[in-house]
Amino acid sequence: MVVTIIGIGLIGGSLALSLKEAGLAHHIIGVDRSPENQRQAVALGLVDEVEADLAAAVTRADLVVVAVPMDAMLGVLPQVLDVATERQTVIDVGSTKATLLSHVDSHPQRARFVAVHPMAGTEYSGPSAAVPGLFREKTLVICDAARSANDAVARVEAVFGRLTMRLVYMDAAAHDLHTAYISHISHITSFALALTVLEKEKEEQQIFALASGGFESTVRLAKSSPDMWVPIFRQNRVNVLDVLDEHIHQLQHLRELLAQEDYSAVYQQIQQANLIKKILK
Repeated sequence: MVVTIIGIGLIGGSLALSLKEAGLAHHIIGVDRSPENQRQAVALGLVDEVEADLAAAVTRADLVVVAVPMDAMLGVLPQVLDVATERQTVIDVGSTKATLLSHVDSHPQRARFVAVHPMAGTEYSGPSAAVPGLFREKTLVICDAARSANDAVARVEAVFGRLTMRLVYMDAAAHDLHTAYISHISHITSFALALTVLEKEKEEQQIFALASGGFESTVRLAKSSPDMWVPIFRQNRVNVLDVLDEHIHQLQHLRELLAQEDYSAVYQQIQQANLIKKILK
């Protein structure tokens, strides 16, 4: 295929590497508003060329991947669909779906669009963050597949199946709810933990010297880009608030148990939390 990737960052760049590695793309066109991202994407071999004209880049492709931040997605995706044809498949790789899908629901070329969310990533951003094999054995959520053309869905299934991703189907509302609990809360908690440590621990050298193991793995997501995450929190605000309320409740409960020196109850709470091992092995 000829593939156009709009937004050559972590996900877009990693997908470019995976498509080439799997022999699925013989030519990749990159579109990015950042000249530095364009330069890096070519230098790193993520794309074969960059194209400044969005319409031209879309017209030449068999598969178009929109991998920009969620707020920008609301403007870019309709522009892509405006020039998409019946032979093309358009996907996004965004972390929220309900707002985006409602935004293009009445577009004449809606059927050429398949909404997907590869559940993979790191805390880094930009073309230099792209890594091969990022999607291997990970999950791909396909949202509202019935609203997309059968051949477009089949192409998505074939492509990501070749990348050895597990395919899961759900509607946009369910996706946004579950990702709030599985993904979005992890990031907002990590941001809060980083802010807590930076506020309480003024000695930067001590943070560097002592931070390892559990702290480092827990707070690593705090290095994630605000350009990416503020739009996600905005578009999934209701679900994020819901899970955040429950998280605060759990933290408050543990605080009360510690304040009361009820270590037996704390022990039981940790035992209860350990049940996650049955799911995450």
